[in-house]
Amino acid sequence: MCEELAQSHGPEIRDRTGLQPDAYFSGPKFAWLLDQVGGARDLAEAGTLACGTVDAWLLANLTGGISHATDVTNASRTMLWNLAEHRWDQQLCAWQQVPISTLPEVRPSASEFGFTDESLFGERLPILAIAGDQQAALFGHGITRPGSAKCTYGTGAFLLSHAGDAPLTASIPDGLILTATADNGFAYEGGIFTAGSTIQWFRDELQLAPSAPEISKLAATTDSSAGVMMIPALAGLGSPHWDPDARGAILGITRGTTPAQLARAALESVAFRVREIVEAMESGGTPIDELRVDGGMTSSDVLMQIQANVLQRPIIRPAMQETTALGVARLAMNVAGIKLEIEINERRFEPNADLHSEFERWSAARRAVQSIPPR
Repeated sequence: MCEELAQSHGPEIRDRTGLQPDAYFSGPKFAWLLDQVGGARDLAEAGTLACGTVDAWLLANLTGGISHATDVTNASRTMLWNLAEHRWDQQLCAWQQVPISTLPEVRPSASEFGFTDESLFGERLPILAIAGDQQAALFGHGITRPGSAKCTYGTGAFLLSHAGDAPLTASIPDGLILTATADNGFAYEGGIFTAGSTIQWFRDELQLAPSAPEISKLAATTDSSAGVMMIPALAGLGSPHWDPDARGAILGITRGTTPAQLARAALESVAFRVREIVEAMESGGTPIDELRVDGGMTSSDVLMQIQANVLQRPIIRPAMQETTALGVARLAMNVAGIKLEIEINERRFEPNADLHSEFERWSAARRAVQSIPPR
């Protein structure tokens, strides 16, 4: 479905939404559900079916079905929202066959979304903020203007750099997307679909270590991957390649390759993918002086140092890793009029080596993997 959309309306979809036509986004999933679930499309056409992202579903349940709403950050990830005109786009809905009447009302991220049903918590509590995971983390890091970026390392890894307050869809760097931010601005984004899940694969399928932290400890026992390279395309390649048919590979293995070198190659592969996205972001003319980080993988000092060495710039890791929760709490505090300074201790990782030649070799291997036809 998305391949057909890309062929027939790809440039127009990108101009209107800032997104690359891809099954990662919600619009095509809405359309697929309407066609696959018996009677769903008839209900939608009759105006008796509500449709939305998971935040809209949560809000409806929290409010006892009173509120059918979402925020601009989640709306901007559906492939149905016109970024420049700040509205659901009738043409986008028509191309993807999603009735516009099913979609929720869209409000700023910091807004009054209603009250919880009294039966849930014994009293009615105000719901004062909704934001997408990555946009909330960006706000949690305090990034509200161009020049800085954040990366959340979870199952996947997602980089956002603030792009100001004008939706210049024509100037999106190749391979990236443009998304709304929780502070009513815009951000360039690049996504890596397999980051933590790559380490999980080494843990579960290869049984390299009993836990993800143990894989990091294993990698710390060697100061080099000795030419071993991992291409982490376990679910295709996201930004900036958008190649769903790419497949993963481990290259450079010799008779002397050790588990520690495999573990280090896995961490390096995530850092190399992050560098690809940072380079794409900077190609748009906005330098990134530092990378602020959060997410479960950032507990690995080894990965953070590798990342600093790959990027040749500081990595800033706050002591509070739940930056998404912090960001949405700050949004709600703004609505409630609560003035409270939250001091977050940070650790800096400065480059102490240069992995440029390793990145160049890895890039050549990544290109070779992409050239292999899918089965």
